[in-house]
Amino acid sequence: MSKQDIRELSLDELVRFLESAGEKSFRAKQVFEWIYKKGAKDFDQMTNIPAALRERLKAEFAFGQPAVVRHEISEDATQKFLFDLEDKEKVETVLIPASGRATVCVSTQAGCKFGCKFCASGIGGWTRNLTSAEILQQVLKAKEAAQDQPSTLSGPRGRSRVPSNGLSHIVFMGTGEPLDNYDNVLKAIRTINAKEGLNIGARRITVSTCGVIPQIKKLAKEGLQIELAISLHGFNDESRKVLMPVNKKYPFGELIDACREYIAATKRQVTFEYILIKNLTCSDGAAQELGRALKGMICKMNLIPYNKVDEFDHEPPTRAEALHFRDSLSRYGIHATIRTPRGRDVSAACGQLRHEVG
Repeated sequence: MSKQDIRELSLDELVRFLESAGEKSFRAKQVFEWIYKKGAKDFDQMTNIPAALRERLKAEFAFGQPAVVRHEISEDATQKFLFDLEDKEKVETVLIPASGRATVCVSTQAGCKFGCKFCASGIGGWTRNLTSAEILQQVLKAKEAAQDQPSTLSGPRGRSRVPSNGLSHIVFMGTGEPLDNYDNVLKAIRTINAKEGLNIGARRITVSTCGVIPQIKKLAKEGLQIELAISLHGFNDESRKVLMPVNKKYPFGELIDACREYIAATKRQVTFEYILIKNLTCSDGAAQELGRALKGMICKMNLIPYNKVDEFDHEPPTRAEALHFRDSLSRYGIHATIRTPRGRDVSAACGQLRHEVG
């Protein structure tokens, strides 16, 4: 059996391991600093850790290093990575620079079982959940890239560079359904958020879900100030069923009710992700139904022009049609913005590069 990845341990778990080995608990914070702040990839790099303890750690734990299968940099400075895990499953990670920030979009599963009819992630089906260590490996690789290549990460038109620590925001919007891998995702989030870990504020961490209602309700009780994004992609039951099979189990109306409960429990707004597909989701009637469904809700809406996937017979709207839809939503009191497409020339949309490589 292979050794456990050291990044699989939370700080508390590492403290307990060290105490059981007769070591001082403060060593755990030192190890965490080497991993998450100094980017150590080997126990021998941890020079303020006693040699005997380093040997003990090497005997018990490993540093998983996913192999980079593809690494592409877009003309807009977006970087996309395709990694091979130890069992040869492939996962994607995207590093997105913007003005004064750098966001990493991470995957949470190898493949996806939810099969949305516009997304490349589910075309090959689902294989397994990622461990919390495999999730953190993606974040650390992106952090390293952000620090190593600052000149390529200044964002479009040469705007201000990313923060000195490499990353500012984390979004769980890559391949897979984060709330279907709930425990591992939450464990990774706590390390990302911890001051001894990556020290990224909870409000700069976004978890996206296609609408797994029981887990949304569970997340509301976690006491985290993270952002919740709902992949809505439909304006009623009928339209959502066309694109999202999950709607059969968790219908549109019940999902909206769960979002209202989440907002009431957390006092946090919800972001709705909504794909704009010509003659399907981008119409005056759709805007009107969304206005009724979301009336009075503390929310915002990200409008996402469809990114072409060969297996699906959809087309994006024109720029004028997208702007008209946004303006129609505003008349119903819904704050909406159109997401600027990033990394199209490097297949940066969810699952595209993994699907291309096969």
